[in-house]
Amino acid sequence: MAQPIHPAATPHVPSFITPPDATDILLVVAIVTVVGAVLAVGLIFLRLHTLPERMAHKAHKLQFEIVAVLGLLALFTHVHLFWVAGLLLALIEIPDVWNPLRRMAGSLEKIAGLAPGQGAELGDEAVEPASVAPAPDVIAHDPPPPPPEARPVPVGGPSHA
Repeated sequence: MAQPIHPAATPHVPSFITPPDATDILLVVAIVTVVGAVLAVGLIFLRLHTLPERMAHKAHKLQFEIVAVLGLLALFTHVHLFWVAGLLLALIEIPDVWNPLRRMAGSLEKIAGLAPGQGAELGDEAVEPASVAPAPDVIAHDPPPPPPEARPVPVGGPSHA
């Protein structure tokens, strides 16, 4: 049996008005919309927030860890300067100076006849020349020519053109 409408109510009730003990569809749609919007805005925010880190990771930058730490600092402290610094650091190409220096050190160890990494263990200790064997790839040749001052001058004197 249908319940009678209250005498003060209008004869036409809108569809979003629910009868007692019924599910409010408009409320459910509003809740789902708000939760979806909050999740979407949060995902967009985090995606934008990790932009410098993703850029540095994709380009295999040396400063990737620094950019990641700046991103976390910006996220937890809400200081946007950290994010801007991380973005600028992700865009800048820092030259790699350590690998050429390591290669030079390895070559010098090879020339000195030391095992790889042994030069770092010696530290400031002086290596005795007698204890260092010549490098195996060095071939004995004729002695180098004497310096120009020690060369004998031809009998006719120096020839200048």
